[in-house]
Amino acid sequence: MQERSSVMNLAQKLRLELNRYSPGEKLPSSRVLVERFRVSPVTVSRALAQLAAEGLVVTRPGAGAFRAEPRAVTPAAGDTAWQEVALSADASVELVPRTVDASGVLASLAAPPAEVVEFNGGYLHPSLQPERAMGAALARAGRRPGVWAKPPVEGITELRAWFARGIGGAITASDVLITAAGQSALTIALRALAPPGAPVLVESPGYPGMLAIARAAGLRPVPVPVDADGVKPSLLADAFRATGARVFVCQPLFQNPTGAVLAPERRREVLRIARDAGAFVIEDDFARRLAHEDAGPLPTPLAAEDPDGVVVHVCSLTKATSPSFRVGALAARGPVLERLRAIHIVDTFFVPRPLQEAALELVGSPAWPRHLRAVAAELRHRRDTMTAALRLRLPELTVPHVPYGGHHLWVRLPDGCDESVFVASALRAGVAVAPGRPYFSAEPPAAQVRLSFAAVAGAEEIMEGVRRLRTAVDELPHPR
Repeated sequence: MQERSSVMNLAQKLRLELNRYSPGEKLPSSRVLVERFRVSPVTVSRALAQLAAEGLVVTRPGAGAFRAEPRAVTPAAGDTAWQEVALSADASVELVPRTVDASGVLASLAAPPAEVVEFNGGYLHPSLQPERAMGAALARAGRRPGVWAKPPVEGITELRAWFARGIGGAITASDVLITAAGQSALTIALRALAPPGAPVLVESPGYPGMLAIARAAGLRPVPVPVDADGVKPSLLADAFRATGARVFVCQPLFQNPTGAVLAPERRREVLRIARDAGAFVIEDDFARRLAHEDAGPLPTPLAAEDPDGVVVHVCSLTKATSPSFRVGALAARGPVLERLRAIHIVDTFFVPRPLQEAALELVGSPAWPRHLRAVAAELRHRRDTMTAALRLRLPELTVPHVPYGGHHLWVRLPDGCDESVFVASALRAGVAVAPGRPYFSAEPPAAQVRLSFAAVAGAEEIMEGVRRLRTAVDELPHPR
């Protein structure tokens, strides 16, 4: 982090000095810049590379860095109004018009300004990511023979076998496809299992990214309520009967956003209900590697208890590593696997082999279990810190369930509180939170927000964020 900051600072200083040089004029040598700014040669090299990427300088091996020539004048933009007609034409013939709305996903992907506390994040803070272990794994992978060769379209066998062992049951390497993380796997699964216009049963509240996939594919999400023990089987059965749906998407472990774990007796019921309906269950096992230190033994994936090929299993390494370490898996048994494989090939061909080899190096290293233990301990500490701070400073906010896995709390706002007003007030106070509305495919029953404790620097920032939320709540208009 310190090196990255040094690079950014030096790049900014060099930007301000560029006007001293004529286009094509040579900049001071790297040695002069090292001595002048008292930084390392690596910092100088990276800062110049940043300016080159911005088109401000040109580097020539053996000659040095030069101020870039002025860019050509950008031609005037044409009239794109015709696209409104072209993009809306399909809606007149589609049973369920496609809507491409990424706002619910962007709420947890967009990085707020540096001074804003990031309670809306969907990934581990850099301090929790195994950056050194990932770098070492990538370096070792780069030395493997044939690492730049085309991999099998299903993924390299050893990595498929590793994922299969983690899923358990009757799943083997031949039942697994390596994908570009979980979002890609969910997209493939929904496209494979549901034709455009079809209903798809989803948990309510549920993951906004999955709702966005479904709507973009022209599918119709049908909500099935979730409580502290997961999806309600009786309502699931009713939804299958009422809609004729052939797909149910769920997160049985540390459900996003509620943190619920599907109760043991409900697990059997969900599989039975889906089998009786002739339907598939897409199991998004996104948070298994984010169990907290006090979680205890975890239930096995639903796929491990499914002998009949009902479950299509999705999992990923991304949440437990880095948003850029996009390696995941799809697992299924029976004829559906060939359809999943075909769509995967059409969409992406394959996941780059160097990344697959790096994943195999990472999960096979002694650093991997150490990393998971460290994350488990830190997530528990952060969860407890946020829960205690909310109870102390914001007792009017309700935390109905404190999870023992995942990276966030699902919080209910006071009755009469306008969710959008609260989110805006929080941002003015210096805290970014994820609004609850995008987690519902229908009208939400109450105003809620999701607060992440994993994307911030640590416990001190959590307490500061809650302090700022107190300010935001105090500024809200009081309902009459």
